[in-house]
Amino acid sequence: MLLAVTLVNLPMGSLYAFSVFLKPLERSLGVSRSDLAIVFAAATISFTVGMNIAPRLYRLASVPVLVAACCALSTAGLGLAAIADGLALLTIGYGVLFGIGGGAAYIMLQQGMNLMLSGRQGLVNGYIVSLYPAGAVIAAPLFGWAVAHWDVRVVMGGLGVVVAIVGVLATLLTVHARARLAEPEATRTAPQSPPRAAIFWRLSLVFFLAAAAGLTVLSQAAGIITAYGASPEIALAATTAIPAAIAAARLSGGWLVDRFAIPRVMAVAHLLSLTGAVVLSLFPQALVSTVTLGMIGIGYGLISGSTAGAIAMYWPKTEYGRIASLLYIGWCVAAVTLPVLAGFLFDLTGGYRVAVIVAGCGNVVGAWLAFFMPPSQNPRGSS
Repeated sequence: MLLAVTLVNLPMGSLYAFSVFLKPLERSLGVSRSDLAIVFAAATISFTVGMNIAPRLYRLASVPVLVAACCALSTAGLGLAAIADGLALLTIGYGVLFGIGGGAAYIMLQQGMNLMLSGRQGLVNGYIVSLYPAGAVIAAPLFGWAVAHWDVRVVMGGLGVVVAIVGVLATLLTVHARARLAEPEATRTAPQSPPRAAIFWRLSLVFFLAAAAGLTVLSQAAGIITAYGASPEIALAATTAIPAAIAAARLSGGWLVDRFAIPRVMAVAHLLSLTGAVVLSLFPQALVSTVTLGMIGIGYGLISGSTAGAIAMYWPKTEYGRIASLLYIGWCVAAVTLPVLAGFLFDLTGGYRVAVIVAGCGNVVGAWLAFFMPPSQNPRGSS
């Protein structure tokens, strides 16, 4: 089951390498940076829609059928993006169909994985959420090389072929794993107590504020670093290194909440991002930008991994997919706020300084909210 999760989420994680497509798409389609920021935002909105649809499909079909359908939808979306001759088709294909299929598959596979867990919830869920930036680490250099040799839409078509192949493999693996998405009627226990609303909203805000900064970095890393004076080669290398750091941070964030109090892990993560934003604001240089954007990304990664672990610790495993899909609405809102604003400000001013300052202010609020979260209910962690 874990292998199926890995195979599907790695190519879907190429979404985080979207910044490599910015300049080629601007040339190919004649669109602006803010237009393409909207495409990325549409993809994240659709991803969230897919995640929230997924829990309603648990009992309509088996896991293999649902996973195959999700991958087929994403494949169709990438195929449409490959033949797009304008912003509308690109948005429908990449921004809507690819996103919905990826989001639904993500939650279904994560729910199935959590129903099999008896321990190490933080570590395993941290690993699962690390797969998206890990996919970007693989995709960014491949995309950078490919767009130098072929039209960017051909590259999107190739990605669609990859998604189709891993969809077939993941479907077979879920059959072998005998995966399920809900407890059988005969073994279902009495209804659980209602979700802890106060924890949910505070966790949502902490996650949202980190995601706003982190998604800005992920979606526009190449453009931001170039704007600070770095060469295209350095920007491409950073676009690969930053998602790698975020992937490691997500895994670490899940591992940390298995051992330490969730509030402390999250507060420190926000403070790390804040440090990066402050240093970049004070020293707006090419080399500084690569390091500080990495710090902002790592802070977001730690929050993402610890959030995934926190869901498993605060709610029963049968509720994991539903709570995660609701919580990721904050991730969606983050994707359509600061990243879009950053693209607009770049078109207006030619720089990203104001966007970095806004991200830092969000980290201040996020650290304060995280520090006063309720203690972890994990028996292995401190409180």
